[in-house]
Amino acid sequence: MSAEPINLDSWREFPAAQQPDWPDPSALEGVVSELQGLPPLVFAGECDELKDRLAAVARGEAFVLQGGDCAETFAGATADNVRDKLKTLLQMAIVLTYAGRVPVVKIGRLAGQFAKPRSKATEIRGGVELPAYRGDMVNGFDFTPEARRPDPARLLRAYHTSAVTLNLARAFTKGGYADLRQVHAWNQDFVAESPAGRRYEQLAREIDQALAFMHACRADPEEFHTVEFYSSHEALILDYDRALTRVDSRTGLPYDVSAHMVWIGERTRQLDGAHVEFFSRIRNPIGVKLGPSSSPEDVLTLIDKLNPANEPGRLTFIARMGASRVRDALPPLVEKVGASGAQVAWICDPMHGNTFEAPSGHKTRRLDDVLDEVGGFFEVHRALGTHPGGIHIEFTGDDVTECVGGGHPIVEEDLALRYETACDPRLNRSQSLDLAFRVAELYRSS
Repeated sequence: MSAEPINLDSWREFPAAQQPDWPDPSALEGVVSELQGLPPLVFAGECDELKDRLAAVARGEAFVLQGGDCAETFAGATADNVRDKLKTLLQMAIVLTYAGRVPVVKIGRLAGQFAKPRSKATEIRGGVELPAYRGDMVNGFDFTPEARRPDPARLLRAYHTSAVTLNLARAFTKGGYADLRQVHAWNQDFVAESPAGRRYEQLAREIDQALAFMHACRADPEEFHTVEFYSSHEALILDYDRALTRVDSRTGLPYDVSAHMVWIGERTRQLDGAHVEFFSRIRNPIGVKLGPSSSPEDVLTLIDKLNPANEPGRLTFIARMGASRVRDALPPLVEKVGASGAQVAWICDPMHGNTFEAPSGHKTRRLDDVLDEVGGFFEVHRALGTHPGGIHIEFTGDDVTECVGGGHPIVEEDLALRYETACDPRLNRSQSLDLAFRVAELYRSS
């Protein structure tokens, strides 16, 4: 048991970046009080289980596939949307599992990814200035004074929408929908239909033969029918995540029970900031995004603050350097961390460093740039003898037109056809599967 109570509110004494300007503090207090009395969305034991899985990643014995929406919306928490995201994630995972010959840890950016940091606090359209959209947890997307007013009642709606989403995810992953043979059949359909499918035929055929062999041996383990699936989000709005922090009855230690894993973003990883302080107090597995401005000294200080006991599986660094920078910006960080003896997992976010604005005004990403950054990430780890531990991507199971390229190529002129994201552009299902097969090729050659 913990020797003395941990001060879970120490973060309030530090500068907190990217927090909403709530118009009514008393309304916020009422919402926070209600959230504190609600049941946990996940359990501390599940968080510890994920920590064990991530410890295997840090040792080079597993690979992370983390993905989902850039910013979830309340309206998007439907059975069809959750099912299609899970379907895409599972299809990617089976390819990566077979190619890498290691377990794939499946983590969704869902059931809590309702808030987004913004580069500017306000947005101007037609001479009208309103607060920026910070995600459905904070305010509305419509450009009206009413919608853009931060409303703490949205924190409660985020909780209940997350509960619905997690319930659906558990039902799909435990109720037979995730059956390995079914998922492989979906991939066979993709290979048959994709213009790039011929490139992937051999790998798909090998998986088919492996499954046929297992069937002939009458091997039918439980793992063929269900999957382990974990939730994660950027713990941006500290009042929400603090309200959902509970002291575990088994250990007397605090866990943020809004998700199995939470991470600190590139804009909120200040060493003297409230987010780092709050994360230092909770016992979940945690992540930190690292952009190209990250210095080895900063990274080592983050390790000291967030994982002083050097607990395996506790800390994951999520590199988001950009395709043009990953090969020069990442090696000094990996080298210094390795030399320190710190046990961390390294995964690649190839999305956030590769965003640009198309002539139409749409924010977009090129799949080729995404693939190039993943390739650079693997090259760095191969050269240093370290483990490329996973990928962290923004995708949807829908046939949106938000990123350009892919086997079914989307060009910049297509972006307006189905540009549906609430924030940043996401890979669609076909592009996500293209990425999985390409990463599988990288893993095999590393």
